[in-house]
Amino acid sequence: MTQSVDAVVPDLASAIKKFFRRVLPIMLIMLVCNQLNRSNIGYAQEHLQADVGIGAAAYGFGAGLFFIAYAIFELPSNVMMEKYGAKVWLTRIMISWGTVSFLMAFVQNETMFYVLRFLLGAAEAGFFPAVIFYFARWVPATHRGKATAIFIAGSSVAAAISGPVAGLLLSLHGALGLRGWQWLFGFEGALSVVVGMAVYFVLDAKIKDAKWLTAGEKEALTQAISEEDAQHAKADGGKVNRWKMLLNPQILLLCGIYFSVQLSIYANTFWLPSIVRQIPGTTDLSVGFLSSIPWICAVFAMYFAAKLQDKAKSKKPLLVVALLVAAVGTFAAAITTPVLALVFLAVAAMGFKSASPLFWTIPQSGLHPLVLAPAIAIINSLGNLGGFVAPFGFGIIKEQTGSVIPGLFALAAASTLAAGLVYFLKERRTGNDAPPKGLVDTAEVEAVEPATRQA
Repeated sequence: MTQSVDAVVPDLASAIKKFFRRVLPIMLIMLVCNQLNRSNIGYAQEHLQADVGIGAAAYGFGAGLFFIAYAIFELPSNVMMEKYGAKVWLTRIMISWGTVSFLMAFVQNETMFYVLRFLLGAAEAGFFPAVIFYFARWVPATHRGKATAIFIAGSSVAAAISGPVAGLLLSLHGALGLRGWQWLFGFEGALSVVVGMAVYFVLDAKIKDAKWLTAGEKEALTQAISEEDAQHAKADGGKVNRWKMLLNPQILLLCGIYFSVQLSIYANTFWLPSIVRQIPGTTDLSVGFLSSIPWICAVFAMYFAAKLQDKAKSKKPLLVVALLVAAVGTFAAAITTPVLALVFLAVAAMGFKSASPLFWTIPQSGLHPLVLAPAIAIINSLGNLGGFVAPFGFGIIKEQTGSVIPGLFALAAASTLAAGLVYFLKERRTGNDAPPKGLVDTAEVEAVEPATRQA
């Protein structure tokens, strides 16, 4: 039975509020576990070098190898997510990466380090695009940017937490005969496995499965998502070939910009503790707490950026400002003292972390629903190759020069270039139902196999 218009509006608002209260916290907990397991090797670096003999270049290569596996397995993982549903697949992803991260506690040489880092990337592949696609199937476009911003802000919260947690776990050195870095990998890996098991019982795959929504709320939310899908289909002439759309120049441009953002994020994720250690008198515990400062600043910056983006018709100017702030902060950090470098890296983090949610609102609003999942996977996997280039490049630079300063100059240049590329992006402005010309080309319109209509 179709609801009246008067009933649909309050039911829709109520359903969205419930989603933010119930589902988003689950996603944030998952993201915190994800970021803890991604970043922990940054705090274990010197200990791995001392105990296992993993040098700066080997560390950088192993840290980046994660993203090679991530890029290879991300699209297949996302296709499997569409087949089995978010509930089953996200559970599988979490338990897998937790298990591999736990095994890092037993690494004995460079080869084992490389293998486990590659397996960690393969296990985690598909997590982020699966969550973003999940939002697209549960949250109307008017609230999706906020949901994405809050979710991505969780990575900064996790990064801020990861430092103190790593410092405390490293301080357990000798307890039960284990080294501090073994406690670090073992505890955080086991935590992800436990959370992954819990997710299976608390996350719903589809709107119709949500017992915490009333019948009216389910219908209102389903209708809102269906109407948005219909608007996309109408604007595009009906059906599209989603695979041909992945070759669209705009999607490749999105990949390039996101690559630059990821360069900054992961250079700091894996090398910030090393930079902080240059401050005289630091210990494992103080390095952990000091390393959290840029990420705490980023949380506040992302909050205000989210406020601005909700009011802005175009996200492009905000994205340009965020990228330029990242460039200026990184450049300044390269030419000053270690203490001031930490201050300027905090400024840079405010820029590149704010750029991430601003960036994702553009493909989310402009891409056709049938191509959304694979397109996000492509953008995320290719963009995440920045996570390989940054730590590996920094490792080589540090081993050859004894400093990461040239790497910081390169990051500043990359952010500046990305800011220029934003000019060529096409986006659908707020209040405009039609996807921007260029993101969805009507010349690519043709039949889609029935399987693409899942999820």
